[in-house]
Amino acid sequence: MATRLLLLADTHVPARAKRLPDAVLRAVEQADLVVHAGDWVDLETLELLESRARTFQGVYGNNDGPELRRRLPEIARFTVEGLTVAVIHETGLAKAREERMDAAFPGVDLLIFGHSHIPWDTVSPRGMRLLNPGSPTDRRRQPVCTMMSVTVDDRQVQATLIPVPR
Repeated sequence: MATRLLLLADTHVPARAKRLPDAVLRAVEQADLVVHAGDWVDLETLELLESRARTFQGVYGNNDGPELRRRLPEIARFTVEGLTVAVIHETGLAKAREERMDAAFPGVDLLIFGHSHIPWDTVSPRGMRLLNPGSPTDRRRQPVCTMMSVTVDDRQVQATLIPVPR
């Protein structure tokens, strides 16, 4: 049975947008699991996603204050369709990211991260998939704002980057 994930990161509400775009809220309702890789900025966005998501996983980011850090871990770990998944906000520089993450996350099949606002989809030398959905509210050097839809079926990961209209 396939599981549909919605990946979000770097929402920065209300610093970069007054609220989440409607497209994000519609996508939340269609996902089996919503994953947010940090930099929420406000507690209200976390509470909104928790209330609308069927299942939710998230971490705090470098721009998140004490309230969010009390509610969320720095690293989240869980299993989806037999895959070991980890979520962290920041992975450092893009150069040699895959090798560093192989060392930092042994045994993880799928690593979801944020911070850069730049979408990322690669595979590490040992076969770990690394995904960054970009940002649905702050396109930072990208042509459009983005989020990511992921389907996990029989340990296979299919990721689709989705433009988010503002």
